[in-house]
Amino acid sequence: MKNLLLVLFSTILISCGGSNESKSWYKPDVNTSWQWQLSGNINTSYDVELYDIDLFDTPQSVIDELHNQGKKVICYFSAGSYENWRDDNATFVNSIKGYNLDGWAGEKWLDISQLDKLKPIMDARFDLAVSKKCDGVEPDNIDGYDNNTSFALSANDQLIYNKYLAKAAHKRGLSIALKNDINQIVELEPFFDFAVNEQCNQYNECDKYSSFTSNNKAVLNSEYNLNYIQNNKCTFINTYNLRSLVLPLDLDDSFRISCD
Repeated sequence: MKNLLLVLFSTILISCGGSNESKSWYKPDVNTSWQWQLSGNINTSYDVELYDIDLFDTPQSVIDELHNQGKKVICYFSAGSYENWRDDNATFVNSIKGYNLDGWAGEKWLDISQLDKLKPIMDARFDLAVSKKCDGVEPDNIDGYDNNTSFALSANDQLIYNKYLAKAAHKRGLSIALKNDINQIVELEPFFDFAVNEQCNQYNECDKYSSFTSNNKAVLNSEYNLNYIQNNKCTFINTYNLRSLVLPLDLDDSFRISCD
């Protein structure tokens, strides 16, 4: 009888969100300081809480060094595009490859509606993030439905795919960022731990992140317009409680201006 009661109690806890899985991953808050570098030798000297770096290209020694400094590591990979230079490029079948991404040689949009073909590839990338001891992930290009991909993707296709990504990350104890996908912020906020945005100040979209900031979830914003820099200071005042940086488009640490 006692064992039966224990089983019933455990089942109730899990069904109510009481499992360890629902509580264990890193959750950046609105005051989180950060650095974003995806190319070149990683400069580990910034006094910030969080580094966002490339999953494939970053050596394990760099991740370990950042952890030894007490910093959190978010690992970037593209979940919505094929990149012909990645180690796992041969696992992408031609039927899921669409149009080229403008300005990015060797990169093609993916048909995210074919989840049965993409899930094994993305699951392997999540597993790689775990093996490299990343604290979380930043899956990129997860707004294909709002772009010219060659596929007839719907908003619902994108919601299904993005929710899968969030659940896959959390299943492994990883934090996950919502990258851009401005038009689905409200629907997706409950599934994501923080957001990474590009150029919301430039396009007057920063106010749309209130569902994240009102729940004390970090919104990490990068701007590329050099007009925002004047005497090494940002020329705009961020009124939306975002953590904004002005960075080079190549994200190579050739310069960095913090707007805090």
